[in-house]
Amino acid sequence: MELRDYLRVARRQWWVVALTVIAAMGIAALFTAQTKPLYASTVQFFIATGNVEGSSALEGAMFAQQRLKTYEAVLTGERLAGLIAANDDTSLTPEQIRERISVVSDSATVLIDVTVEDADPELAQSLCEELAAQFPTLVKRLETPDTGVTKTPMATIETMVPPMPHGTPVVPRPMHNLALGVAMGLLVGTALGVGREIADRSVRDPRKLRELTAAPVLACIPRDRRAALIADRGSPRAEALRQLRTTVQFAGKDRPVKTLAVTSAMPGEGRSATACGLAILFAETGRRVLIVDAELRRPRLAAFLGREGSAGLTTVLVGAASLDQVLQPWGAGLWLLSSGHPPPNPSELLGSQRMGELLDELRGRFDLVILDSPPLLPVADGAVVAARADGALLLVRSRKTTTAQVAGAMRALKQVDARLLGCVFTMVTSRRACYAA
Repeated sequence: MELRDYLRVARRQWWVVALTVIAAMGIAALFTAQTKPLYASTVQFFIATGNVEGSSALEGAMFAQQRLKTYEAVLTGERLAGLIAANDDTSLTPEQIRERISVVSDSATVLIDVTVEDADPELAQSLCEELAAQFPTLVKRLETPDTGVTKTPMATIETMVPPMPHGTPVVPRPMHNLALGVAMGLLVGTALGVGREIADRSVRDPRKLRELTAAPVLACIPRDRRAALIADRGSPRAEALRQLRTTVQFAGKDRPVKTLAVTSAMPGEGRSATACGLAILFAETGRRVLIVDAELRRPRLAAFLGREGSAGLTTVLVGAASLDQVLQPWGAGLWLLSSGHPPPNPSELLGSQRMGELLDELRGRFDLVILDSPPLLPVADGAVVAARADGALLLVRSRKTTTAQVAGAMRALKQVDARLLGCVFTMVTSRRACYAA
C-alpha cells in the first residue's frame, strides 16, 4: 500500500483509530494510577588512575576505561551491599539493597552514574549517601597490592557529584506513559483499520460497482433518515431520484420500458423507498404510473404509502378479485397494487401464466409499471419478476453489500436473461463518493 492508500484508510477508519487511541490512553492512565511511586537519588563517580611508574597518560586512561565493567559489578555486588547494610540504619538485606541500585557508565568516559531507587525518598537518599561513602573505600582496598609495603592504589574513586535526591518520583512517569499510550494506540489503531479495510469486501464507491457489474451506475442516492419517500423536494435524495428518473427514461429510448423491476441482492438495500420515490416522480410528469408490491413474502409498500394491504396482487393471481377491485389510487397519476396476503407458493405465482397475462394488461392500462421486486439471492422470486419486466434496476447499498453478493445478483439476472438497465448506489453517506464514478 502507498501513503495515499494509508491516508484513505485513516479517513474511512478514523473511528477505529480514535477508539484505539482512547483505549490505549485509558490503559496508560490506569497503569500510572496503579504503579507504586519510586523516588531516586543519584551520585556520580570519577575513576582516577594511580601514578604507575613507566605508564603514559594514554595507558592510564585505557586502564581506567577497562575498569568500568569491573566497578559496575562491584557497585551491584554482594560485598558492597553488605557493607551498606551493616553501616546504614536500615532493615534491608544486602539482596534488597542490590535490587535498588542501578549503574550507567559510558565507555568513552571514566564516569559512573549510580542511582538508588526506593518508595521512601529519605531511604533512597540514605542508601545513596552510604554507597558514596563505602564504594571509594572498597575500591581503594581492592586496588592496593597486598605486598606489605605501603603503595599508591592502582586506581581510586573520586565523587564528582554528591548524592542528590530527585524532587519528584521517577516512577511512574505520567506524561511518558500517556505519550507511549497515544503512540501505541495510533500504531495498533492503524493496523486494525488496515486489517478491517482488507477484510471488508463491501462495495464502497460507484467505480467499483461499475467494474463488478459492467453496467452503468445510474444514480447515487444519499442516506436521508428524515424522508421515507421524497418529503423534502429540495433534498439531495430527491435530486438523486430525479436523476434516476431521467436516466431510466433515456435508458429505455431504443426499447421502451413499460414495466420496471426494482431489485437488489439482499434485503435492506432501499428497494421499497426507491421504488416509491421513483413512482411519485414519474407520476409528477403527467404519466399514469402503477407501483406493484411484488414482494409477496415481506410486503412493505402498503405501509409505506398508508394504504390497505390485505388484498392485492395475490388476490388477483388466484382469481379471488378483479384488478379494478384491488387497485388503490395514491395522489394524482399514481396507483398502488399491494401484495395481498402472503401465499404459500410465491415463486409459482410470480412465474405463472396468469402473472404474464396480468403484466400485459397493466402495460396497456398504465404508462409505467414499477415492480418492487424481492431480493435476488435469498429466494428465486426476484429473478422471476426481473425476467418478466422490460427492464430492471439493481440496487446496491453502500458499505454493506459485498462484492460476492453483487456478483451473485448479476449471475441470477443473467440466468433468466433479464435486461439490466443499470445499477443504483443507495444509502451513500459521503457526497464525494457520488462523484467517484
